[in-house]
Amino acid sequence: MAESFGTDTERYDRARPEYPRELVDRIVDASPGLDVLDVGCGTGIEARQFREAGCRVLGIDPDARMAAFARRGGLDVEVAKFEDWAPAERTFDAVIAGQSWHWVSPAEGPPKAARVLRPGGLLAVFAHVFQPPDKVAAAFATACRRVLPDAPFAAESRPAAEIYDVMFTGFADAIARADGLGEPDRWRFEWERRYTREEWLDFLPTTGGLTRLLPDALAEVLSEVDTAIDELGGSFVLPYTTLAVVAHRLDK
Repeated sequence: MAESFGTDTERYDRARPEYPRELVDRIVDASPGLDVLDVGCGTGIEARQFREAGCRVLGIDPDARMAAFARRGGLDVEVAKFEDWAPAERTFDAVIAGQSWHWVSPAEGPPKAARVLRPGGLLAVFAHVFQPPDKVAAAFATACRRVLPDAPFAAESRPAAEIYDVMFTGFADAIARADGLGEPDRWRFEWERRYTREEWLDFLPTTGGLTRLLPDALAEVLSEVDTAIDELGGSFVLPYTTLAVVAHRLDK
């Protein structure tokens, strides 16, 4: 699944949200310099934000299609999984991972980040948490149970906030165990965005559960969600929480 997001890079880059500017600025301010390594950079959404903040960004992504799209935006990207990537003695002031750290081995990722960080450098992993309105979420779940009955998310009943809290607790625990990294800190940023029906239906196919669906099955899911949004008046406000776990490299 990790390499299925490049199926439609144009849609992915268009539909996926950016990160709060407050998050970007806080990471830059907490780092000793402006050299940033972006793990799982995808099409370059967060990499462009850090570049706009004055950083020099090198991206890594295992999907050559995503890397090619990011390069067209002027970014320097190398194709590799982070665990296999060869730093060639390069070091960085910050290692970031936006919506991608769950694809990195918890045993290998944090120690490798520590090795490529300069003293005082910052590891920052972050992701968005969101829960669409009940009517939209119910329509999505109903359609997924019909076309993807064995998919874990089709049966998932826990709130997204709870799922992500467990995930980020795991990130923090793995980082705390890694040699060379200090005690992790957790940040959160609250914001919201209004989605039209067209924007939400554009976004959904970029999510992990739907990237590999056959066209007819995808159309069935989107049709059910379309009807639910129409019943809400054609748009809705989506509250977002962007979570981050950060830790500095120990000065050794």
